[in-house]
Amino acid sequence: MDPLFSLPEEYVALRESVRALADKKIQPFAHDVDANARFPQEALDALQAAGLAAPHVPVEFGGEGADSLGVVIVIEEVARVCASSSLIPAVNKLGSVPLMLGGNDSQKERWLTQLAKGKGFSYCLSESEAGSDAAAMKTRAVKKGDGWVLNGSKKWISHAGVSEFYTVLASTDPEKGAKGITAFVVEKSDPGVSFGAPEKKMGFKGSPTREVYFDNVEIGDDRRISEIGGGFGLAMKTLDHTRITIAAQALGIAQGAFEVATKYAKERRQFGKPIFDFQAVQFMLADMAMEIEAARQLTYAAAVKSERGERDLTFFSAASKCFATDVAMKVTTDAVQVLGGYGYVNDYPVERMMRDAKLTQIYEGTNQIQRLVMARNLGVN
Repeated sequence: MDPLFSLPEEYVALRESVRALADKKIQPFAHDVDANARFPQEALDALQAAGLAAPHVPVEFGGEGADSLGVVIVIEEVARVCASSSLIPAVNKLGSVPLMLGGNDSQKERWLTQLAKGKGFSYCLSESEAGSDAAAMKTRAVKKGDGWVLNGSKKWISHAGVSEFYTVLASTDPEKGAKGITAFVVEKSDPGVSFGAPEKKMGFKGSPTREVYFDNVEIGDDRRISEIGGGFGLAMKTLDHTRITIAAQALGIAQGAFEVATKYAKERRQFGKPIFDFQAVQFMLADMAMEIEAARQLTYAAAVKSERGERDLTFFSAASKCFATDVAMKVTTDAVQVLGGYGYVNDYPVERMMRDAKLTQIYEGTNQIQRLVMARNLGVN
């Protein structure tokens, strides 16, 4: 970002192109996607055609090679009109970053080229009894000859059943706890892989969330993308980079709600004038704008630190995720208030945005966990 606090022209152009695509090819289907809890296929088709379904994939593997800030802008602009659709690039990055960080060249060629062609990539870390306490996982990978046998299940997996590939964290030495976890790539077509029923969620209804089951899934050692016992560290490094995508998602949701609320306030008349003319409404909208801009600056700064691999990335990624998602929850709640009764029904999108915003405070580490992460990284620079 040079000069300071001003986006270079290529990012401005990227925002304009993604916004145009989102307004034309994603927003028209957002209501139906939510109302019918269906996968946003139109969004996937549009994003894939534009090279934006997994924009982070390096050019040498057939991707666009977008840096962390570019990915943030893509997700932000898609989330502005449809949060469920913004999970397409976000989940693909989350699922494949462990491969990019820990995999060898042959593994990257094998799976990243397929990801660039539209084969989705999900991330399997959480379990029924291992959410924030990821080291308590029960899924096991046992050595068998030159390969491994996986047994267990993973909970709350975004795009489970849609994605072709899955980064799976499994315990290879339960006695060692977090130091006995290893990362693997599992494919949807592997015998023994199956999926539970889609969860019935409050928000993000267009993004399928299902349990993934592993029943004696046999894979070769070429599926291992971390050192044996190095999976937990790889998982935590991954989250340092991908928490920022959740901040971007929240930022987009907040921006979308703010725009709807502002437009409504200027059109809705009471007592002979637009409600925008009332100071009570002006103050709400001013607070929204201020908080969104603060969240944007923090999120973009975290994205740049992610790209550069700076030492204080862990703090900034947690801070951006925590702050931006809290802002999204407040902004969408206030947007519903500005619209009054209309905000409470689905004639306008703010009630959907409010429901979607809530999840951003929970997944990829609750905001309480983010505050713990920040506290433990105070003073790192």
